[in-house]
Amino acid sequence: MTSPKTIDYFLLTTLALIWASAFFNIKIATYSYGPITIAFLRILFGAIPVVILCFAKNIKIEAFSKDWIWYASIGIINLVIPFFLIAYGVQKVQSNLAAILMSSTPISATILAHFFVDKEKINLFKIIGIVSGFLGIIYLFSDNLLITNSNFFYALMILLGSTFYVIGGILTLKISHKKNENVTASILIWGTLIVCPISLFIEQPWNLSPSLDSTLALIYLGIFPTGIAWLLRFAILKKNGLVFQAQVAYLIPIFGVILGYFILNELITSKVIIALIAVVIGIYFVKKSTNSKNFWGN
Repeated sequence: MTSPKTIDYFLLTTLALIWASAFFNIKIATYSYGPITIAFLRILFGAIPVVILCFAKNIKIEAFSKDWIWYASIGIINLVIPFFLIAYGVQKVQSNLAAILMSSTPISATILAHFFVDKEKINLFKIIGIVSGFLGIIYLFSDNLLITNSNFFYALMILLGSTFYVIGGILTLKISHKKNENVTASILIWGTLIVCPISLFIEQPWNLSPSLDSTLALIYLGIFPTGIAWLLRFAILKKNGLVFQAQVAYLIPIFGVILGYFILNELITSKVIIALIAVVIGIYFVKKSTNSKNFWGN
């Protein structure tokens, strides 16, 4: 791997901004679309650039090969369910809170990886990171100005969505030997096929009269945070490695809070700031643990 240059940090920041921008765009999309339709169209629009890339690079898409069950399962768990839960929750919760809640993914991943992934056992730094991150989330839920009895359940659904991302990531390890472009295209195809009839049957989107802002936000969600961001992530990963690319996790909740404030004029309380700091510190210690000896001596 080469030493990161200015352009690499610029691309990393761009990736963080694109992913962080998903939250306020989800909020805008919910003004006109139901959460299932948002999940469907986001996956559909996200599949387009990835499938085009596979054709351009002559990469075989194995969505309907003998491993189709893995692609379908990951499509459901890593795309359909979390996309639905996030959109469902953001209907009643500020987008900046969703950004912080979703940023807990590396922390919950650490817990699940301890039980299901070899050589990913809990160590001292991970314990510090887990405790810091979850204390931040708990503190955020105590903010009665932003999370009340009326939207508490919606906030929990966003947190649950982040957990499904982690489970989907663990399942992806089962087919990690395959090309990233093929895996991504295949799970996007299956995600589209699975959620499409559900959206048509339950929400009947043809009866909607969506605003232009909501429609543009939904198209943006599919093409950029779902499709192009993945391509950018892959380019950064290939050139600079996983450790460098993983730094994006620090920036997403920060940018998510800032964008929510400037784009949607969302409230930022002192508890939001404290929770954000705690979560970022938690992510730092979780990632620092990759360079540390295992606390349990394994």
